[in-house]
Amino acid sequence: MPESPGFAHAAWLMADPARAMMLMALTDGRARPAGELARAAGITPQTASAHLARLHAGGLLAMETQGRHRYYRMAGDHVAQAVEQLAAIRPLPQPARTVVGRKGRLLRHCRTCYDHLAGRVGVLVTRALVDQGFLVAVADKRFEVSRSGATWFSALGIDVDTLRPTRRGIARQCLDSTEREHHLAGPLGRRLLESLCDRGWLRRSREPRVIQVTPAGRQALKRYLGVDPERAASPHGQ
Repeated sequence: MPESPGFAHAAWLMADPARAMMLMALTDGRARPAGELARAAGITPQTASAHLARLHAGGLLAMETQGRHRYYRMAGDHVAQAVEQLAAIRPLPQPARTVVGRKGRLLRHCRTCYDHLAGRVGVLVTRALVDQGFLVAVADKRFEVSRSGATWFSALGIDVDTLRPTRRGIARQCLDSTEREHHLAGPLGRRLLESLCDRGWLRRSREPRVIQVTPAGRQALKRYLGVDPERAASPHGQ
């Protein structure tokens, strides 16, 4: 009997709806207790503990103990990337129009994808960086930073030369699960999100993964990139 692919067990772990909901709840990069993940999945704490134990044993989650509580987070950005990419795979659209709730609209508009900016705003920002020549798409789903791009990022307090690259460099293309276009990920994507939040242009919401664009941020994005996140229409939106 041929040996199954290495990803078969991970795929089996992700396939359970409750485990999938808990994984999605962790794609903002934060650690969360088992009880909160149980509520996110709509299951009992006892059932959640069993699921979390499987995800941890399967290498998808990392766990840390603080007092009597256990906190879970993604085992790394490679897991978050896999979850986000799988979320982009959807059944063929049905003739009937799908009604998207308030939380869905907020996530589609602007959210985190593990540790970087995603959603409509994330895609628009990345598209503008490419259009203005600050980022250049290259092979292996990577971005390279141009000389003018390094200057632009420096104005935001980001020294691209000091970023520690991964095996795919400091900037990579990540397919957005709702917009079906690439947004900026990697060390540069993470640092860009941090910088925009530090400047008060973006603000993390109390709702998991949701990012809010502040009035100052809307003006700054228009001034520096020509992006108006409130008026731009998504080609895949409702």
